[in-house]
Amino acid sequence: MSLWTRITEAVSALAKGEGLSRVFEHLRTPPERRVAFAIAIIALGAKMAKADGQVTRNEVSAFREVFQIAPEDEAGAARVFNLARQDVAGFEEYAARIKTMFGRKTGALSDLMEGLFHIAMADGHYHPDEDLFLERVAEIFELPEREFQRMRCRFVPDVAPDPYLVLGASPDDSLAALRKRYRAMVRETHPDRMMARGVPAEATRLAEKRMVDINRAWDEIQAARGA
Repeated sequence: MSLWTRITEAVSALAKGEGLSRVFEHLRTPPERRVAFAIAIIALGAKMAKADGQVTRNEVSAFREVFQIAPEDEAGAARVFNLARQDVAGFEEYAARIKTMFGRKTGALSDLMEGLFHIAMADGHYHPDEDLFLERVAEIFELPEREFQRMRCRFVPDVAPDPYLVLGASPDDSLAALRKRYRAMVRETHPDRMMARGVPAEATRLAEKRMVDINRAWDEIQAARGA
């Protein structure tokens, strides 16, 4: 059964009068968590599109920045988007329910935030309202401010990314400590690790971009230190 078939089944609860935000309450076990991860990105992406006023942009194209979506599954993805956009529940309620579902598994929440940054930048622009939206979601997820800024510097092309911030490190760290940090981030970015946290296999672009950014940061640090 494909991810998108399972998503369609999950949102069928809406026919029984449940709001989309309540779907997350039924998706807490590990296999279903991958379904919840996909729904969470689409649902919050829909709310974010509404926040920046770009409700007419091609949502399926934006989701392709995160997921591999087969043509036959596009209708299912668009349905979730439209349900979230029309739902009376606000994005803060969505974010709070998602935080409850993942609990203290901050790795999964960080993965989800990266997916939202992918979608925010899918149209090539980063709207101030998107920035406020993402910052508030990060607060609800209880992600550290430095973690949010680390993602922001990777995705938003207003300044060159700080390689130390990308690695979550300090310029005062030794090269040995930086190498250890780099290797740890590579391990955490492995698709198997991400899938264990609840990231669907279809969302491989999250790992691809993160690895590009991590490797570039490490190369820049080594070059600057003559290593």
